[in-house]
Amino acid sequence: MISPIMPTYKRADLAFEQGEGAWLLASDGRRFLDFAAGIATCSLGHAHPHLVAAITEQAGRVMHVSNLFRIPQGEKLAERLVANTFADSVFFCNSGAEANEGMVKMARRAQMLAGHPERVEIICMDGAFHGRTLAMLAATGNPKYLEGYGEPVAGFVHVPFNDIEAVRAAITPRTAAIMLEPIQGESGIKAASPEFLRALRALCNETGVLLALDEVQTGVGRTGRLFAHQWAGITPDIMSTAKGLGGGFPIGAILATQTVARGMTPGTHGTTFGGNPLACAAANAVLDVLLAPGFLDQVCTRAALLDELLDALVADAPDVFTQRRGLGLLIGLRCAPPVGEVQEAALEAGLLCVTAGDNVLRLVPPLTLSEDDCREAVARLARAVTTIKNSTSTILEPAQ
Repeated sequence: MISPIMPTYKRADLAFEQGEGAWLLASDGRRFLDFAAGIATCSLGHAHPHLVAAITEQAGRVMHVSNLFRIPQGEKLAERLVANTFADSVFFCNSGAEANEGMVKMARRAQMLAGHPERVEIICMDGAFHGRTLAMLAATGNPKYLEGYGEPVAGFVHVPFNDIEAVRAAITPRTAAIMLEPIQGESGIKAASPEFLRALRALCNETGVLLALDEVQTGVGRTGRLFAHQWAGITPDIMSTAKGLGGGFPIGAILATQTVARGMTPGTHGTTFGGNPLACAAANAVLDVLLAPGFLDQVCTRAALLDELLDALVADAPDVFTQRRGLGLLIGLRCAPPVGEVQEAALEAGLLCVTAGDNVLRLVPPLTLSEDDCREAVARLARAVTTIKNSTSTILEPAQ
């Protein structure tokens, strides 16, 4: 008999009752160091006092009114995002997939208004992940995710990641935008090189194609800058973000230049829940912390410490970890054994992690983690390595 909750996830037999900072307390009394952070979403960790206070206060006043009325909390949030990014205007929604859907719509509409209604195709990257809606499954292009859902939505073509000549060759008179993640998360923490991003910006300037960045996972301080593309010194024409923006409360956003945003007039797009007072209060609280002087520098400091400690672990355990990847606090460890075994050993050692493609263990801790949290996480990974090695040696022992 099927469970009341549809079995679309293979869930660990763990339930959490309380959290504080980078730590979670399970219902069975065990404490876990959380380097999953709700899949890179709990940007301020658990029970952050400022975030809790902001949500509590707003929930006690008004949670939702719909976008038929002004929402001052959303106006404030949009103004702050515009002030700290390339964007001139922002649309709020509920999730990363929804933000990516809206980004594609806006790119196509902007091309139509510029006199190019034929420009409807989006060039995407091999290894991408843009969400689970029908159109974003087509943008992702992974056959495993597309199976059983009929013909893929038209209008998406794929090229090799980090290959500027392949992108150039794929541009046709029907191309509206180039869409990519600055760092591919689901396929194994694979970063676009700064040179590739700069070449894409130049190519878009040359051809009139829009540059659309998916910063659902890489944004909101995850890499040590507010958004990952800032490391390459470029600006997109349009960008999606979500995950860490609400610190665990659902909110997504599409940020765009005036050239793109001017086509989004009343009736062209909408959302019932998107950008409601409660979601925007949460996101404003997150930005209060992230934009405070020195906070992103601290993220870089913590990331540098983790890089140092993890590089030593990789060097000490090459039969378990073969490579460290990533930027800031978006970290991947490529594994020699099946990544599921490594994740299970880490869980046994009290460390929560996420898997990714290419046999990679993903570490995406809260941005507020302490130096002690960093050292403890790597110590727990070292215990996981010992467990794996002991298990392997037991298997290889000859029968007596």
